[in-house]
Amino acid sequence: MSKIKMKSNLAPFPKPGCIIGAMVDGRPNFMNIVWVNRMNISPNILAASVNVKHYTLKGIKQNQSFSLNFPSIDLVEKTDYVGLVSGRDVDKSKLFEVFYGDDENTPMIRECPINIECKVHDMVELPDHVVVFGEVLNVYSEEQYMTDGALDPKKFNPIVFTRPGPIGTYWKLGDSIGRAWSIGKNLFE
Repeated sequence: MSKIKMKSNLAPFPKPGCIIGAMVDGRPNFMNIVWVNRMNISPNILAASVNVKHYTLKGIKQNQSFSLNFPSIDLVEKTDYVGLVSGRDVDKSKLFEVFYGDDENTPMIRECPINIECKVHDMVELPDHVVVFGEVLNVYSEEQYMTDGALDPKKFNPIVFTRPGPIGTYWKLGDSIGRAWSIGKNLFE
C-alpha cells in the first residue's frame, strides 16, 4: 500500500474540547479552544495556542492568568457558541455559572467537570498564534467524575475534536483499549 502525500497543515489527531477563560477589562470571558496540551510535569505546565485576533488573549496578557475548563458532551452547544462569537460583542459569562479559585482574576465554569487554574509561565509569539504556557496552580473537579480517587473519562464524558478535513468535528470517547506503557510489554521477549 502506498502513502499519499497530503497538505502540510493537516492536524488529524484528536484534541480535547476546552473552554479557555480570562478576565478581560474586569469581565469574565470565555472562548472555545482545542489546541491544548501538557508540556511539562514538574511544574505542571499546559500550553494553549490562541489566535492573535482573539479578545481572550488580551485578558491573558493583562492578568497573566487563565483557566482551562473541560466540558462534557452535554455542553457541546455552549462550547461551540463561545467559539463563534467574540467577547468584544457578547458577554459570554452569562452562559455559565462562573466561579473563582485562589486567583480572583481567573474565571472558571462550574458546569465543566474539570477546571484548571493557571498562571502564565511564558508566551511564545508565532505568526498567527500565541502559545501561552500556563503553570497549573489548582485543578478542580467533583467526586461524581472520579473512580477510586482518579478522574474517570467515562464519567466526565469529554468532548473530543478532530480536524482531518477542512472543517472540525466533535466526537465523544469510545471504549478503552488498554493501559498506556503497559500493553506493549507483550512484545518483550
